[in-house]
Amino acid sequence: MSDRFSRDNAYGTMLFDWWQKLEDDRASRAILRRAPSVTAVTLSAPYQRLHRRFQAAGWNPNGIAARNDRLAALVGLLAHITQDQPGSPAKAMSHKVPGEDRPLVSELRFTRLLEAPDVDSLFTGLRRVLPIMEHRIDVIALANDVLHWGDKVKKDWAYAYDWPVRSAD
Repeated sequence: MSDRFSRDNAYGTMLFDWWQKLEDDRASRAILRRAPSVTAVTLSAPYQRLHRRFQAAGWNPNGIAARNDRLAALVGLLAHITQDQPGSPAKAMSHKVPGEDRPLVSELRFTRLLEAPDVDSLFTGLRRVLPIMEHRIDVIALANDVLHWGDKVKKDWAYAYDWPVRSAD
């Protein structure tokens, strides 16, 4: 099985369906939204139920705890998303509101996200960014980016973000 989520593979379909059903599962959504850390998400029943479904479908982190932590971070973040908005998460962060010349997510805040050294820092940073983005982001793209967070994803985000142009640049 591929290590990437897509709308056409088992893991991607399972994740997206689970996220859509959160709309009606207010208790699980509330538990996950209140989780202040990846550890808190990991210890929650809603995450553990989804994790068991993933395991039954063949999810195997191959002894890499970080992979399970990344899945937990992702699940915690998805509880904050209310609308799937296809496209690059970084591009969405740099979207400008009509009539404004600043991106939704400031350069400084975006740079801090890129500097996230681990999944816990990324989780905290994205939890703070999602409300600014009105809880809209591409569910599957975010899933892949969180699962594979590292230099390649950071560089992809840096290129996708529409950096404001300054006259001195």
